[in-house]
Amino acid sequence: MALQARDAQERKRHGRHYTPPELARFLARRALRYTPRAGVLRVLDPACGDGELLLAVHREIASSAPDMAVHLTGYDLDRRAVAETAERAAALGVEIDGRGGDFLAAAAHLADGSFDLIISNPPYVRTQQLGGETARLLSKQFGLRGRIDLTHPFVAVAPRLLTAGGVLGLLCANRFLTTRAGSNLRRILTHELTPVELYDLGDTKLFAAAVLPAITVALRATGPPGCRYVSVYEEQGVEPDCVTELFDALAGEAACRVGAGGRVFAVEVGVLATGDAVVRKPVKDVRSPVPTSTAPQKASGPVDDGIGADRHGDTAWRMSRPSIDQWLGRIADRTWRSFGEAARIRVGIKTTADRVFISDRWDQMDPTPEPELLRELITHHDLQPWRVAMARGTKVLYPYDLLQPRRTPIDLAEFPCAAAYLQSHEQALSGRRYVLDGGRKWFEIWVPQRPHLWGAPKLVFPDISERPRFALDRSGAVVNGDCYWISLADLGAGRAAEDLAYLLMGVANSALGLRFYDAVCGNRLYSGRRRWITQYVARLPVPDPGCPAAGEVVRRVRALLEDGVPVADSGVDEVVAEAFGVSVDVAETDHR
Repeated sequence: MALQARDAQERKRHGRHYTPPELARFLARRALRYTPRAGVLRVLDPACGDGELLLAVHREIASSAPDMAVHLTGYDLDRRAVAETAERAAALGVEIDGRGGDFLAAAAHLADGSFDLIISNPPYVRTQQLGGETARLLSKQFGLRGRIDLTHPFVAVAPRLLTAGGVLGLLCANRFLTTRAGSNLRRILTHELTPVELYDLGDTKLFAAAVLPAITVALRATGPPGCRYVSVYEEQGVEPDCVTELFDALAGEAACRVGAGGRVFAVEVGVLATGDAVVRKPVKDVRSPVPTSTAPQKASGPVDDGIGADRHGDTAWRMSRPSIDQWLGRIADRTWRSFGEAARIRVGIKTTADRVFISDRWDQMDPTPEPELLRELITHHDLQPWRVAMARGTKVLYPYDLLQPRRTPIDLAEFPCAAAYLQSHEQALSGRRYVLDGGRKWFEIWVPQRPHLWGAPKLVFPDISERPRFALDRSGAVVNGDCYWISLADLGAGRAAEDLAYLLMGVANSALGLRFYDAVCGNRLYSGRRRWITQYVARLPVPDPGCPAAGEVVRRVRALLEDGVPVADSGVDEVVAEAFGVSVDVAETDHR
């Protein structure tokens, strides 16, 4: 049976997603630009699968340096894959030293500096699939922190195994560029290696896996100044402006739009920014309880957004280009707070048993829980920019006392209908061991958030959306876990809190807010969808609420929400740009 035809569930369970030949050839070609060309080139693929990456290295060397000796070594946990790789190589007259077994265990017995090139598409297996105990052992063994996937230890061992001047050619999910969990890889690639080329392959679908891929070439040496950074994402409604093939466009020096597979992709070219000095001018604090002294101060050095540091001081990576850096610098000069500094951003509830707790047919249940426990539920289906349209009638059985600031379960004895309904599902609910182990009652939901805040007005926005959809809710509804929310109760009191909420919503829903997200956060999914989770939304900028332009943003958002002014006539985009000292035209130009 061919490797690529094996059962999809088996591949997913072990994180096996074999590299397509064209992608393997591109990675091999880019990595070999930096490898030593004297003596024997020692090459390792620690998760070789069907051997495509090793064979791609052989083909590239054979065509560019036919007199060079190459020793190819491949490990794989799947011994059948190792055997089939050896047969495949032998048929081509190539020798591969194939070794079946656990590479991470075997790596401890490999000498330092054993390889000149490590080329790898590591297995992508997340913490949930690894299991907590395995993840903890790997984290301790390889000096990792936080949530990990199996890619992390494979990359962590690479610097030791590379000789001085050696090269890592890595193909993995592009999530590491921007997510907090990706800080392990970002730290290794910058502290122990030197990245020289980075390709965010975006939604090209070059890879069979459900993840969006990225290629990184890094040296165990000091590399040339500035890591080349290329990104490619689909752009709809446009025509190609170059006639090259996709991979030729990726290797080119200029941005372009290229056609491939009936789609058009925008190829953007810049250099990698990994978290340089903040350029932000502190301005007068007029209403936030956070002291202005906590805001980062202006410093010299390359421009960076400066609002992306996570709890460990790490920063998401982004593409740097002169035009976008200048644009971000002007915004930084007018930034009063980031969203994360101005507001508490919470995820919605997570029941971990939605079929029991969430329904739009409660009147058909027998028994039907008491109506005071059935709360309107906002999901991503209900959200449009600016407004909530709850037409689906979805409600959640919310078994908590809404008057209490902390999670306080109801007394089931006081709600006999809800008690009877929940008891009819007791076996399934009690099977959620993590709920019971957390000291919860069997009928509780996993993430209830702050029950007393549901009654206050709040900004709500979906986790995944092509464009920002920040809306104001005054209904007292509960927010589902596919959305995030900001309670006005956390922003202050009275009109000041409402004005700040309108300002946040105006920035988030604006053209500037979207372009800032793409320039600084950049976590895009397939079909242009973006993730609007806490760590990204927290980085959006807020202008000084005391400046006239910010006041005009508030006025126009209020007119849109309260007076029915059409969005197209509101002029919100223009006044948001004015509040940050840029123009809409500049934002358009710099985005491309």
